[in-house]
Amino acid sequence: MLEVDTAGIKEKPDDLRDRAYEIIRNRVDEFGVYEPVIERQSGGRMLVQLPGVDRERAIELIKKVAHLEFRVAADDRMAEVVEKIDEYLQGGDTLAFDQPFSSYIITVERDPGFDYRDEDSIVAMLNRAGEVIPEGIEFVFGPREQSEGREVKRLYLLKTTAELTGEAIRDARHGPNQSGNLQYAGSWEIDLEFKREAARRFASITGKNVNKRLAIVLDNVVQSAPVVTERIPQGRASITGRFTAEEARDLAIVLKAGALPAPLRIVEERTVGPSLGRDSIESGIRAVLIAGAVVALFMLIYYSLSGFVADLALLLNLFFLLAVLSAFRGSLTMPGIAGIALTIGMAVDANVLIFERIREELRIGKTTRTAIDQGFARAWITIFDSNVTTIIIGVILFIFGSGSIKGFALTLTIGLLSNLFTAVFTGKVIFNYFTYKFDVHKLRI
Repeated sequence: MLEVDTAGIKEKPDDLRDRAYEIIRNRVDEFGVYEPVIERQSGGRMLVQLPGVDRERAIELIKKVAHLEFRVAADDRMAEVVEKIDEYLQGGDTLAFDQPFSSYIITVERDPGFDYRDEDSIVAMLNRAGEVIPEGIEFVFGPREQSEGREVKRLYLLKTTAELTGEAIRDARHGPNQSGNLQYAGSWEIDLEFKREAARRFASITGKNVNKRLAIVLDNVVQSAPVVTERIPQGRASITGRFTAEEARDLAIVLKAGALPAPLRIVEERTVGPSLGRDSIESGIRAVLIAGAVVALFMLIYYSLSGFVADLALLLNLFFLLAVLSAFRGSLTMPGIAGIALTIGMAVDANVLIFERIREELRIGKTTRTAIDQGFARAWITIFDSNVTTIIIGVILFIFGSGSIKGFALTLTIGLLSNLFTAVFTGKVIFNYFTYKFDVHKLRI
């Protein structure tokens, strides 16, 4: 249960919640969570249920404000400002620190920085000496990183006014780092594409700040600060850093979905254990296995060896269905299992149509191979029509449905698409293989 933090914001809680609701829904949709539940509640609250997702990662994805800014660095004033801070802290009654501010600053790959353990001292000094820092610039830290065997943070002096914000982003995608910078070798980056008007502004900004650094600041942390070597007219930029593929993907998701209008806080959290869910899933799987076994046995008894071909096609269909769900990291829930059960029925129905058509061809005296070819060819149109019409319904349910309805629609649609391949193509390949290899003249069907 999430609540919008309205401290210092005049907008109504429900209005903030509605804006945050759309952003979170977009983030979750991009994240690919299977059967999420996102509901508005009264009092500016939202209920979010995400099955099968790592708890910490889910909280980070949802709560991240994702306020992105592009700000010009004031590197040429760094030495001047550091000297002023030292003079201020060492003068009069303000002396409260054992060492000057400059003594904490170290070099982190040609950038000023400090040991992570000294962060509290650095923050305290900057707060104390805030009045001597010139108006229009401020210190901003980078993320924690490793340098020469210790944890450090970089220290940036940036203009307080942002040149562009995250609202200018049209698209964000993650990919392997292409910058050629060895410090980011093997890491991932986020490629940004700006909206048309913002792209023109970005070109103007880069043109005016050639040979200066343009810092990319996310939630008041400098992710990277590349040097502008030339005017960039394409309206594209990249956020580089020591991101893993998972971190880059999540960051791209929140940037693309947009920044939250206000921070969110968790007012209630429940992690449902798997015991009850496991019992339900096991019961559902057991039901599907029993139904599948009974159907397979019926096909063997009624269609003899030809029924064995249908059973092989059915197994292949289920294999493809589960493979696709695994590829998209879908969670197997009860509605999804119901979709699998219905897929079994539809798959067998396709084989029944084919076999009955082959029987008809054999009754009018056609040879085995001709009957097989005609049976598959003439049953195909009927199978295609019945599956496609059901697939259309499944797609509509997935688009306009929510929660468990989407789970049912997804497994049903994937199963039917797979069935068009396994029932017709795979079945015919098996029939042709045996009839040509063993020169079958009489078909038991």
